[in-house]
Amino acid sequence: MPVPGGRLTHEDRRKIAAWLRDGLGYAEIGRRLGRPTSTISREVARNGAPGDYLADHAQRVAGHRARRRKRARPAEAATDGQPTEVERGFVDRFAALLAATGLPRMPARVFVCLLTADAGGLTAADLVRRLQVSPASVSKSIGSLESMELVARRPDPGGRRERYVIDDDVWLRAWRADTDAHGEIATAAQRGIEIFGADTTTGARLGTMGRFFARLSEQMSGTTLAETAVHDALTVVAALVHAGRPLTLGTLAGALDWPRDRAATALDAIHRRPALTDPFVLRTAGPETYTLTTRPDRLSPAQREALEK
Repeated sequence: MPVPGGRLTHEDRRKIAAWLRDGLGYAEIGRRLGRPTSTISREVARNGAPGDYLADHAQRVAGHRARRRKRARPAEAATDGQPTEVERGFVDRFAALLAATGLPRMPARVFVCLLTADAGGLTAADLVRRLQVSPASVSKSIGSLESMELVARRPDPGGRRERYVIDDDVWLRAWRADTDAHGEIATAAQRGIEIFGADTTTGARLGTMGRFFARLSEQMSGTTLAETAVHDALTVVAALVHAGRPLTLGTLAGALDWPRDRAATALDAIHRRPALTDPFVLRTAGPETYTLTTRPDRLSPAQREALEK
């Protein structure tokens, strides 16, 4: 699938490094460069982490990769549409990497085989011939990949057989599925803290895990807020801290001299981006009534005990 705008340039990488230092998320950086969020996340992952991404280093690495790809290109193509030895080796190595992430090995091999096929895809017979496996193995693998929405069926223009293809938006679907799963894990971790207690070892572990997956979900989903929304959310936080008691939506809006919709939007922004209230957490104290409490996972039991002395 071609990347919009072509390959990243040295100037693109300098901008990425600067925006990472400014604390921008991958989605916002992608929007500014006109690139998919996944392009930015892969670029950073290949070259360290957001905190140590260096544009010059990333550019040198990209140049080395391009030269290796050029040297590795087979001198002559395989005949009869069959993959070359180099291509078969790539399929097997890439499939092994996918299998390490949890995808069963045979579906992984079928997936990579389709990934490296022409735009028209492959028939089941093509897959059997290329992978040198049984039709049953291919059929079972296709069923598994279809259940994950990684593969689609298309009619074969030249006959009655079906062809299997990987749509261009498969990455977006997989990305969204991962994002939703990470958000659910963060929510479940918070619920676990309430059940086991923030003062327990389990609660502390769940707190660490919840913060990690909440941040990951935010980065992957591109949850960004306009500057005015952030300002309003922080104003609401200041109001609740100053009041020191639960406030209804109406009371909050009246005290701030805002329309109710503006106050409700600010509260919704806090719900969508809990990091805005750190080290506090927004709680619902009743119908349209809100308060702030200290995050139970921010201090360890020993730290709280020492502070209470």
